[in-house]
Amino acid sequence: MEIVILAVVIAVVVIGALGGLVVGSRRSKRLPPPPPAAPDITAPPTEPHVGDEAETPRDEARRTIEEVDLPDASATAPVVVTPPVEVPEPTAGRLVRLRARLSRSQNALGQGLLTLLAREHLDEDTWEEIEDTLLTADVGVQPTQELVGRLRERVRVLGTRTPEELRALLRQELLTLLVPDFDRTVNTESGLDTPGIVMVVGVNGTGKTTTTGKLARVLVADGRHVLLGAADTFRAAAADQLQTWGERVGARTVRGPEGGDPASIAFDAVKEGIQEGADVVLIDTAGRLHTKTGLMDELGKVKRVVEKHAPLDEVLLVLDATTGQNGLVQARVFAEVVDITGIVLTKLDGTAKGGIVIAVQRELGVPVKLIGLGEGADDLAPFEPEAFVDALIGE
Repeated sequence: MEIVILAVVIAVVVIGALGGLVVGSRRSKRLPPPPPAAPDITAPPTEPHVGDEAETPRDEARRTIEEVDLPDASATAPVVVTPPVEVPEPTAGRLVRLRARLSRSQNALGQGLLTLLAREHLDEDTWEEIEDTLLTADVGVQPTQELVGRLRERVRVLGTRTPEELRALLRQELLTLLVPDFDRTVNTESGLDTPGIVMVVGVNGTGKTTTTGKLARVLVADGRHVLLGAADTFRAAAADQLQTWGERVGARTVRGPEGGDPASIAFDAVKEGIQEGADVVLIDTAGRLHTKTGLMDELGKVKRVVEKHAPLDEVLLVLDATTGQNGLVQARVFAEVVDITGIVLTKLDGTAKGGIVIAVQRELGVPVKLIGLGEGADDLAPFEPEAFVDALIGE
């Protein structure tokens, strides 16, 4: 029995000794921490971390809270400056004021014709030169033939030709081609208890959106309450551009998301125009000409949706006068798509082809109602045939 107890005691002692050796060996493998590195006196001082104490106090004295200039809350708040609403120039007499600008660009047409007609002998070569002058100015073939035919007859009957007689003769014939009896009023008054609704169409790049904004100025100058509808949703920044024009004269713009449904925006514009008692709603439409079918569907839809509120009072086609005969091609397409009631010719001061006024009226059978004569905000003027012809041939 004693032998067994002794064996157990020896076994416990042996196991304990072995355990101590294992623990001791494990502890012996644990490396001591590395000594701190010596400070590098060449390195720039580092920023203290959160909780660190600054090694040296700052030299400058600390300011009290009363001495610290706190920011003024009113100064830091963004200040929104609302630009003042502009007062557009009255439309009466605009074309007379812009006559000098028009006459400079159209001088080649009027003065060229007068110079040719003043020749002592008007032979066939001279009449051909007169025809070429008119055709170069984009008067069109048929109107040119009519004008030359009447001029030849009247000059033959007249016999002697003084400069005054020639000017009066040419003025009368040009006025005849411009059809002075056309009603050139922009129809902006509805016969119903709804605003007048004007839809502006045309190819992008002709100045369509700018013309819509300038037309808003014309109407505001005449004392009308105008609402704008930005239904050109396919051209980037078209709605922004139109809204900027409107804000300058205090006209609100109804718009939607880029790429949205133009008909929906036009519908909302007319609806809101009725609700707020606007006098006129101007709707700027998209001017894509990729396919005539797509254009027809789009403009047709806008027209149908708008007329759920009230009928359209005016559909204005905007053409760039500098495009000449290409403008006539565009005019034909839009005339097939929608019933054009009036024409706006832009950039007429930048071309010597003023005969496009005659040609486009003859092509569509509708009058030129407005012309653009510059980049200024008030350079959109009602078209006056007499003032236009006087600018061509001088006084």
